[in-house]
Amino acid sequence: MVLCVLVVTLVLPKHARFKYEYEKGKVWMNKDLVSPYSFAVEKTFDEIEQDKEEVYKSVLPVYHNRPDIFKNEFQAFIGDFDVKWDNSQEEEKLKNTYQDVGVRILAAVYQKGIMTHIKKFQRASQNYNFTLLTDNDANELNTIGVFTLETAEDYIDSQVHEANAIKNKIWLSKLIKDHIQQTYIYDEHLSEKVESEALKNLSPTRGMVQQGELIIANGSVISQEIYQKLESLKNTFEEERHFSGNRRAIFIGQLLLGGLIVALLMIFLRLFRKDIYDDNRKMSLILVVITMMLVCLSWAINLKIQNLYYIPYCIVPIIIRILFDTRLALNIHLLVVLVAGFFVPNSFEFAFLQVTAGMVAIYSIKNLIKREQLLISALLILCNYIVAYLGISLIRNNGTLTNIELVSFLPFVFSVLLSLLAYPLIYAFEKVFGLTSEVTLMEITNTNSRLLRELSFKAPGTFQHSLQVANLAEAAIFNVGGNALLVRAGALYHDIGKMENPQYFIENQNGAVNPHDKLSYEASAQIIIRHVNKGVELARKNHLPEIVIDFIKTHHGNTRMDYFYQSFLKNFPEQFVDENIFRYPGPIPFSKETGVLMLADSTEAASRSLKEPNKDTISALVDRIIDYKLEQGQLNNCNITLKDIATIRSIFKNMLMSIYHVRIDYQV
Repeated sequence: MVLCVLVVTLVLPKHARFKYEYEKGKVWMNKDLVSPYSFAVEKTFDEIEQDKEEVYKSVLPVYHNRPDIFKNEFQAFIGDFDVKWDNSQEEEKLKNTYQDVGVRILAAVYQKGIMTHIKKFQRASQNYNFTLLTDNDANELNTIGVFTLETAEDYIDSQVHEANAIKNKIWLSKLIKDHIQQTYIYDEHLSEKVESEALKNLSPTRGMVQQGELIIANGSVISQEIYQKLESLKNTFEEERHFSGNRRAIFIGQLLLGGLIVALLMIFLRLFRKDIYDDNRKMSLILVVITMMLVCLSWAINLKIQNLYYIPYCIVPIIIRILFDTRLALNIHLLVVLVAGFFVPNSFEFAFLQVTAGMVAIYSIKNLIKREQLLISALLILCNYIVAYLGISLIRNNGTLTNIELVSFLPFVFSVLLSLLAYPLIYAFEKVFGLTSEVTLMEITNTNSRLLRELSFKAPGTFQHSLQVANLAEAAIFNVGGNALLVRAGALYHDIGKMENPQYFIENQNGAVNPHDKLSYEASAQIIIRHVNKGVELARKNHLPEIVIDFIKTHHGNTRMDYFYQSFLKNFPEQFVDENIFRYPGPIPFSKETGVLMLADSTEAASRSLKEPNKDTISALVDRIIDYKLEQGQLNNCNITLKDIATIRSIFKNMLMSIYHVRIDYQV
């Protein structure tokens, strides 16, 4: 507990928080706010983006002029022309004509310049202004007056085509194109440097609010202008407190809050969930989950992520609900949200959204029977976020939704998707802390699991008995209140120890020979009793949860095997007998679930001995079994009331009569 409080306190943001909550378009309900000091009014995000756009328009890309490229290519063209001129193809007197046309076109192209357009500068039109550096002289030009490689080649084709004296136009055109290169070279580094310098000179503020100036009066509506002043005051206040505030005092304040929250949780557990309060593993798990969530929140705040709703806050109630119960999940979720409210902006809106989402998460998985419920729960949580956000937006924006964009719901979608991580986290927590969730119980109650399939092969009678006991116990616990899924798991596995010697148990005997006839009463009793310890051994070997193993230990309590005990006394009256030889090791049931299973097990087993099952015999049997268990004190440690006992009697009688197809007489 102390470690949890210290860790949470250490990681929480250590700066004072602005004490006013406000929303644009709402009425200022506080007293008149006068500026305590002078501060600059910060520009809005849109204003800064608009200023940046102006900078991008005003800052021109930089190109370097390379006249040496023309000189080199001109000489290369003359030399290439002489080499490639074919005297047999044309008369020698035409050589000068071809060469003069080529030189003229090449000079015209290079005189205008050749460049490559940069897409980032092509905004409204394809052309843009740029700065051309020639020997440290800068000139502003437009791309409309400069060739690109494509337009230069088109120009060459058209000029050669118009030259009437040229007959082999394709040859000359290709030769000229071979000597076309860019002469205006884009300098990306220098352009970005100029742009960066211009952006640095942008002012993030506009205007000042002087000390003593009225920012907003009580009852006034918070306009966009006033809202920006409030935001600027808040940021200035928190920034100053971050550097000059008393961090020790803030730490103590957070320590008190964290201690109070944990203390309230401990009081709740001490009063209402003593079983968790006394279990260090369960307590550690709860505190680890709380600590992890608040550490994630602090991490997100310190990183200044765009929206805190990306954090999967509903993962806490989901984990606690599946591993424990609804009431504890809701209590912990409320406490965690209350702590977060001190450090997030618009704390009331945040708390409303997270509390309602957490309640939906808890209610939607009240009884986790199918895996698909986690997906359904995620969808319901998302619907809650959307409805709540729309409602808050309507109130905030005076009944209009014009300012809401679809991207506003993206944080909620991301948060809900992250909430599905609860499933693998639950598995990890189960393994680390030795707990059992309803998800695990669903898995082990599958009758196709290896251990139950082995039971059905080795001891089919015991398997059928276990199924009937599971149906009886599940129906009873559902009506008197308890974990029906846990009872079913316990019932299916309570007799797995009988697989060691299945033929010694009457439900598996299908012949006239009874192996007990060849054994002493003490040996027979020990074989029967041993199925409890053997069952515990098998269960642990197959990694069954301890909460299920408890049913194996307690389903006979410490009752005595009266059949073999009374038979021994009858046949050997003169001999001393140790009663413990004929008594189960225990312990007696210690929960409502284990108590109901004991009653269901004894009742179902005894009902198989009825020769004429009817309403009267079944009713008498149920009453006799339950009364005997009560007389023996087997239910003394269970939280079962007399009203529960009456309900269990009625359910057992009705279900057994249905099993044995007993007609019920109805009075008209």
